[in-house]
Amino acid sequence: MIKVSSLLFIAFLTRFGDGAPTSGNSSTDASVTTSFTEALLSTAVPTSTDTSFEETTTAGFISTDPNNVLWNDTSDPSVVTPQRGTLGAPILGPDNIPLDLQNPDLFAPPTTDSGLLPNAKWPFALSHNRLQTGGWARQENIQVMPIATEMAGVDMRLEPGAIRQVELHWHSTAEWAYVLKGSTQITAVDQDGRNYLATVHAGDLWYFPPGIPHSLQATGDDEEGSEFLLVFDNGAFSEDSTFMLTDWLDHVPYEVIQKNFQVSNPDAFAHIPGHELYIFPSAVPPDDATAPEDPQGTVPNPFSFPLSQINATQHSGGAVKIVDSTTFTVSTTIAMAEVTVNPGAMRELHWHPTQDEWSFFLEGEGRMTLFASQGLAGTFNYQPGDIGYVPAAYGHYVENTGNTTLKYLEIFKSARFQDISLNQWLALTPPALVQAHLNLDNETISQLSKVKPVVIGPSA
Repeated sequence: MIKVSSLLFIAFLTRFGDGAPTSGNSSTDASVTTSFTEALLSTAVPTSTDTSFEETTTAGFISTDPNNVLWNDTSDPSVVTPQRGTLGAPILGPDNIPLDLQNPDLFAPPTTDSGLLPNAKWPFALSHNRLQTGGWARQENIQVMPIATEMAGVDMRLEPGAIRQVELHWHSTAEWAYVLKGSTQITAVDQDGRNYLATVHAGDLWYFPPGIPHSLQATGDDEEGSEFLLVFDNGAFSEDSTFMLTDWLDHVPYEVIQKNFQVSNPDAFAHIPGHELYIFPSAVPPDDATAPEDPQGTVPNPFSFPLSQINATQHSGGAVKIVDSTTFTVSTTIAMAEVTVNPGAMRELHWHPTQDEWSFFLEGEGRMTLFASQGLAGTFNYQPGDIGYVPAAYGHYVENTGNTTLKYLEIFKSARFQDISLNQWLALTPPALVQAHLNLDNETISQLSKVKPVVIGPSA
């Protein structure tokens, strides 16, 4: 495309030709300078009827061809083909149709996609599941999703009935959690000996700083037990590397255990399990359970946060709840947003300046295009239980492509939630700059939003 500076210079020559001022004529200089400025503005700022830019550009404009999702996972398999418009051809060899149905924008990508990005989707359904008596756990980390270098996730279920308990343990990383169903009683003791006990309900959060010992136990509030999402602030985290109490004591000489606890019964610790328990049966905790009396007191900042009880900020296309260390003080390494997107709406074009985004899709269907600069872009489709990942500064959006509400989590390894809105950025930039870059008319410029739209409703 011809540079704006070249266009302005051509306009100047066209308008003034032989009328250049002579040195020493200040009144003429001032007059011509004023006229020159007017000429620059009138040439650089197109109107809704101005065609001068179209007449002089040589690179053409962006494509306005539609790139809608061509099918979904409930479509007739006969419509599934790697073709978009005149591009592509029917597949002739063997094919995994269920995966094609779930990933239309991989099988028949939008024409705006370009190059090859690392895979930014991982379904928990493809993760190995660790089955225990009373529950299970499956994880995602860089071993299965190499792009996700900053965070890892675990989906954990504790069985109903005779409630199952995750044993006393700790991690070298922080642990953040979102309860998916049921309720979970958590306990912890910090480095100053202050304890904490709380019941965390569906849609609520907990957070334990690195090294803080804690336990998780499903309550009897829901007959189906409890399931929760765990996120750790290290992409290489493995649930198998958790520090377990029973595993540790199994590797401490018995006389050292006796010396450490100084109890009167020499056989008091003789029945410690000889292997880690991980998940095991336990009695249902009472609804009125309280932490033991602690001479050091309780922790100054709670390890849980009632996200389900706070009001969402409403937008034209949905709603958002944001929680970071400004509201959940103890959560110093994880910030999050719970986003709902109405049918036909979208999470606006935006990016996060310094932190990667780890996404988890709770309900509905959506797609996300990642722009990685240098002409690289890729589109991915998501269903409930899928993980998405966006490296820092990658431009992206999340569009609801289904007929029901899309709900997902945006999670960041950061004390603060931050994003840059493309719409707001353009609205708060001098109009002449925006018009020169994008060839927009004055009416369009006036309709840009100086406040972040965040979630935008369907097009009129």
